[in-house]
Amino acid sequence: MAQVSINSDYSEWASSTDAGERARLLQSPCVDMAPKSEGEASPGEPDRGTTSTLGAVFIVVNACLGAGLLNFPAAFSTAGGVAAGIALQMGMLVFIISGLVILAYCSQASNERTYQEVVWAVCGKLTGVLCEVAIAVYTFGTCIAFLIIIGDQQDKIIAVMAKEPEGASGGPWYTDRKFTISLTAFLFILPLSIPREIGFQKYASFLSVVGTWYVTAIIIIKYIWPDKEMRPGDILTRPASWMAVFNAMPTICFGFQCHVSSVPVFNSMRQPEIKTWGGVVTAAMVIALAVYMGTGICGFLTFGAAVDPDVLRSYPSEDVAVAVARAFIILSVLTSYPILHFCGRAVVEGLWLRYKGMPVEEDVGRERRRRVLQTLVWFLLTLLLALFIPDIGKVISVIGGLAACFIFVFPGLCLIQAKLSEMEEVKPASWWALVSYGVLLVTLGAFIFGQTTANAIFVDLLA
Repeated sequence: MAQVSINSDYSEWASSTDAGERARLLQSPCVDMAPKSEGEASPGEPDRGTTSTLGAVFIVVNACLGAGLLNFPAAFSTAGGVAAGIALQMGMLVFIISGLVILAYCSQASNERTYQEVVWAVCGKLTGVLCEVAIAVYTFGTCIAFLIIIGDQQDKIIAVMAKEPEGASGGPWYTDRKFTISLTAFLFILPLSIPREIGFQKYASFLSVVGTWYVTAIIIIKYIWPDKEMRPGDILTRPASWMAVFNAMPTICFGFQCHVSSVPVFNSMRQPEIKTWGGVVTAAMVIALAVYMGTGICGFLTFGAAVDPDVLRSYPSEDVAVAVARAFIILSVLTSYPILHFCGRAVVEGLWLRYKGMPVEEDVGRERRRRVLQTLVWFLLTLLLALFIPDIGKVISVIGGLAACFIFVFPGLCLIQAKLSEMEEVKPASWWALVSYGVLLVTLGAFIFGQTTANAIFVDLLA
């Protein structure tokens, strides 16, 4: 690896370098990091983790797969059919994998262990702050999407239990969507979100994986052996326009975004080498691609252009197998919301402490009051927005634009800055190629983010 001169301006913004330590809590669930101890390794040699190569593949797949797969059939419909959807995913997968490899390279060069710390060290203070703000906003938006998903699944389950016909209105007050989402959130999500530490990450991760694979299996089975009452809409074979293809990109970005978790996973490996990591992320992304393609293709061909943004809402309420899938999704989301909130709260806390120049080891009572206040504000805002934004497709479109920043923009900026910092007088052809590729990544990510933001402002809000 070429010698790199990396920025190290953490101390420019605050008197306490410990203030950013809370952001280390953004590690992926199930990542087993070897603790640092004095004399264990030389200052220039990174600590070795305990995660095997196969274990790293599983963790990356786990971080990638999630409730976002519910929107993939609608993404195929938006893109213009199966061929356009497959081509779009295959094309984007190359950039997604390269972004993961770039982050590992920059992590080694900067000797940092989390996504935001790598961006801070490689790109400097301003880009680091923007990255942390983007992580906070992304986790906030994902929490909104989770609450909407809970409402979508509960509507179908309650319709069966109350023996109401599809689409019926005017039922009892306790079956109202706003009431059921609020009750579930206050009873389960809020108590799980307040604690300082989260000890159930491993169980939530396992539940999420089981639920994801079960949903995919059910969607594939229902396509092969469809119910008689299900009639597909128009099956699109070509996109209406090039912009229609681009409109499906945020969903794909949201589904494949595991980059924030990838840096801790890389550093947790027994052999954190770029070549090995390249094999890990390639295998993980191929597995995720198979799951998303199976869900997207079969869900789209089952319902055609009539598919709902949440594909499970397109199935009849009385279907028992699909009802089990809805229950899996609800349980998965109930445990995933606190983890996402925990990550967002850690970033907000780190930004606040760094801004105020306060050490982490402060008065416990003051930390508890601030944590409870942050949790309540976060929880109430996400709940209110989820109650009045019933379409998960719109939320995923917006946070998918932010996911594009984590996949393309920040890795591209890191690659550009790392190559510009190399201490070489004569730049080889590969140097220029890598810098150009970094510019391409930044441009692609900025385009997706800009298009998504423009759609949210000029199409959704003004409609």
